[in-house]
This record gives sequence, structure tokens and C-alpha cells, in this order.
Amino acid sequence: MPAAVRGARQGNAKPRAKAPASRGKARAASTAPKPAAKLRAAQGVLPPVVAFGAAGLVLVVGLVVALSTGHRGERLADGTKSVVAGQTAGAGFRLNKIHVQGASPMAQDAILAATGLHAGLPILDLDLEAIRAAVARVGWVKEVQVVRLLPDTLVVAVKERETLAVWQSQGRTWVIDSTGQRIPEADPGRFPQLPLIVGEGANETAAQILPAVQSRPRLRDRLEALVRVDGRRWDLRLKDGGIVQLPAVEEESALIQLDQLDQRQRILELGFERIDLRDPGLVALRPRTTRALPGEVSAAGV
Repeated sequence: MPAAVRGARQGNAKPRAKAPASRGKARAASTAPKPAAKLRAAQGVLPPVVAFGAAGLVLVVGLVVALSTGHRGERLADGTKSVVAGQTAGAGFRLNKIHVQGASPMAQDAILAATGLHAGLPILDLDLEAIRAAVARVGWVKEVQVVRLLPDTLVVAVKERETLAVWQSQGRTWVIDSTGQRIPEADPGRFPQLPLIVGEGANETAAQILPAVQSRPRLRDRLEALVRVDGRRWDLRLKDGGIVQLPAVEEESALIQLDQLDQRQRILELGFERIDLRDPGLVALRPRTTRALPGEVSAAGV
């Protein structure tokens, strides 16, 4: 009988695969999460700071594409910006407060209305230049800057026009600034302390005469209005109905002459109907014949 050799059948037979180990690896590979699945799972749990950083990266990529593809790129950049603004708005980047700096209480309402903004807008989607241009059109505003403070605040810093006088012409009245420009939003009835100027073109030259008049308290306190005559000179209408006629040139010299007369003879207290200073070498006085009612102001063509 042939001797049995240990392991002979093992030599002819094929080696058996290690099934348990292979099946374990296969199960591990099938259950491991794929990168795309990880990303989808992470989207719902990213903190706002990380989300904002990712959004910023998207915006940069979009701008690079915009610079390389012409007008189509500009449209793509605008769309990318809107998408980023919408995404960051969900992280709290929404307009909540508008601070107006440098404006008086009377000007603030007009400035806020000009912005056209309301709470809740995505703050990164705001067009700061368009807001600045809209505010600059407000009559109160001389200069304006618009600053975005993340996450939720917009600052509108203005330099306001200084009021000079109330201007009456052709039956209408406006508040004007030192350049003669009208401030349409200003209610003249709320500025009784401002001097009244009357007549066509009076707004254009008021800044030249008003300082000289305002610096003389006795004249200033008696003044009702300054009336522009023929576009070339001024009449000073007094509260008692009298008129001081100034020359077309050398107004300051005529006012000095009036000062000297008033100091010596109290000429402003005597109630003259007319004090004519148009001729530098002659002061003509007209006594009052009929007493005008205080507050009456009239001028031809006004």
C-alpha cells in the first residue's frame, strides 16, 4: 500500500482564499462616506465664520472670471455678488441700523427717505455709490459719505449746508444757503430768526450784503427785509415802514455813514419815511406823511 504522505493533497489543491478578511474589507469600503457626501453633510453645520469665508472665496473666483470674460463676466460677477449677499444674509449680514451723522433733526428725515432703504436687506448687496448719489441730491446736504459696517449697520455721514436767509420771490418763499442755493426740504416758517430777502436775484447777492447789515445791531433789530431793486442795489425795509436806500456800489461806506448819523442824531429812531444814501456826498431824508403798518413789505415786481 502506498504510503500516505502528509500534505501531498495540499500541494495539488489550490490555496483557499481568506474569505473572512476580504469580506470585511469590502464591507468597510462600501460603508465609508464619500467626499461628496461629507460635503453635503457639513453644509448644514458650518459655523457662520466658515460660511462667510467660503462665500468670500466664491466671490473672488467670480471676480476673476469677470475680468477675463468681458461683459458676460460682469453679469456673472453681479450674479455671484447677489448670491453671496443672499447666503451671508442668512448668517446675520442684514441691514438693521442706519446712522445719520452731521445732520440736524430737520434734515434727517429727508436724508433717510433719500436712501430708500429698509431693515432686513442683505447688507453686502447695497450699492453704496447709488445711495451716496441719492443723498447728495437732498437740498440740505453739501457733502456725504456712506460707510458699511458689518454685520448690520450703514453710516451716512453728511456735511450740512448752513442756512443764510429766507428768500421771497414771485409769491414763493424758500430757505437758502450761503451760496444762494435753495433748500427745498426746509420749511421757511420754521426759521423766523433768519433775515428776509425779497426780489428776483436777491438770493445770488445776499451773502455780500448780509454780514455788513447783521454786524450792526441797531440796524439789524429794526430790519424787516432787504429788497433787491432792479437787480443792482438794495433797499432796507424797516419794521416801522421806513426805507433806507443803499447805492449800487460802496454799500459798506453807505452803512458806515448811516452809523455815524445814527450815533449823533438817532436817525433810525426818528421815523423817517425814507433815508436816501445813494449819493455818497448827500443824505436825503423824507419825513413820514402816512405811517405804514409794521410788518408791511412790498416791492415792484415782487
